[in-house]
Amino acid sequence: MSRADHLLPHFTKGAAWNTDDVVVMERGEGCYIWDTEGNQYLDGLAGLFCTNIGHGRSDLSAAAAKQMDQLGFYPTWGTAHPPGLEASRMIAERAPGDLSEVFFVSSGSEAVESAVKFARNYHVSTGDTDRYKVIARDWAYHGTTLGALAVTGIPKFKTTFAPMLWDGTRHVTNTWGCSVSDGTPASELECVKAVEEMILAEGPETVSMVIAEPVQNGGGALVPPEGYWQELRRICDKYGVLLVADEVINAFGRLGHWFGCERYGVVPDMITFAKGVTSAYMPLGGMIVRRPLVEEIWASDMGMYNHGSTFGGHPVATAVAVANMRAMTDEDIPANVLAHEDEFRAGLDALMARHNIVKEMRGVGYFYAVDLMEDRAEGRELSEDNMIGLRSGVLNDFIQETRLLVRPDDRGYTGITISPPLIADSAVIADLLQRVDQILERTAGWLRGDG
Repeated sequence: MSRADHLLPHFTKGAAWNTDDVVVMERGEGCYIWDTEGNQYLDGLAGLFCTNIGHGRSDLSAAAAKQMDQLGFYPTWGTAHPPGLEASRMIAERAPGDLSEVFFVSSGSEAVESAVKFARNYHVSTGDTDRYKVIARDWAYHGTTLGALAVTGIPKFKTTFAPMLWDGTRHVTNTWGCSVSDGTPASELECVKAVEEMILAEGPETVSMVIAEPVQNGGGALVPPEGYWQELRRICDKYGVLLVADEVINAFGRLGHWFGCERYGVVPDMITFAKGVTSAYMPLGGMIVRRPLVEEIWASDMGMYNHGSTFGGHPVATAVAVANMRAMTDEDIPANVLAHEDEFRAGLDALMARHNIVKEMRGVGYFYAVDLMEDRAEGRELSEDNMIGLRSGVLNDFIQETRLLVRPDDRGYTGITISPPLIADSAVIADLLQRVDQILERTAGWLRGDG
């Protein structure tokens, strides 16, 4: 019997779980975690892209306790409560453009489903009753509930549930490798033309929304080419389609701004968020919507956004969100990311120069992917056997040896995803880079057959 018997894990194979050496994490402080055996780990993934202000923050736990004592729960169905009002106000103040109306749920998957339903609700309200299709991108992760899973573009998450999935999503190419020569307009990018071509192929009158992450996680921190987001905005405006920025990972400082779309100079119609809004100290997600869209729904015969959940806008979760945003503001956390991102990137680039098995370092801010290959100098990609070996546990073993908590990734590439807490300073970055160096050294030796 495993020491973790009775706890059913998420996205974990039974062979890895049904053992006596399951790691049990006990406490955290700053960018580091300790297990019950006293071993220290560097959290290089910010939990799961979400403990943005680090571990062990007593100000956030105090906010939760205070709110529990005052009002542990009441739903936001026709009533409000102070932390919900304050959290929505603070988010609206930080959101770009005229994005101002905040709808709370409890997770990123729910946030994406809320956006899909809102877009449909909006189009029905305006009389465009044929609009229901969603255009998303290949390898994009948008969640695992059935609605969000239908929008997700990662095959291995979908195959088992394919007969159960809604068929309204159309996937187009993402931005990996999408570039044009200097002087060529962004409208000529193949990844841009693919979006417009899909809208035309399906019929613009049937398309409800386009959804994309500012920097896409699936495929490995895919940074958009210059002008890409401006073209998405132009295309959506041209055909009356809503543009949704899925910022479940990107928002709340990950890219050095409160919202990732700010980095690319575009105001979407909706932003989905979760994770970093509370630095994961409480489950909270949601979407931010432009008020004119909400007013169209309110003025329609339906008269409301026809969606809700029991825990959406939970008073304890929103109280923690308020404390988190205050701390991020007082400590200027996004500025810390911008102040250190060049140092971080330079360190990663130095590792790439040192290790010929690195194909590419992709990312911005505190969000990166290390894409692996057999030999960069010779242009050799990973052999099928080596790719399977790395993905089947070899790479994870090398990562565990360093006690660096990062993700060995196989979603559209083979490599490592890195996303440390946003409070990471030069010392933490140096520690992280030194551990990644060890991982790459061990991986290179394994690829050479050294064991």
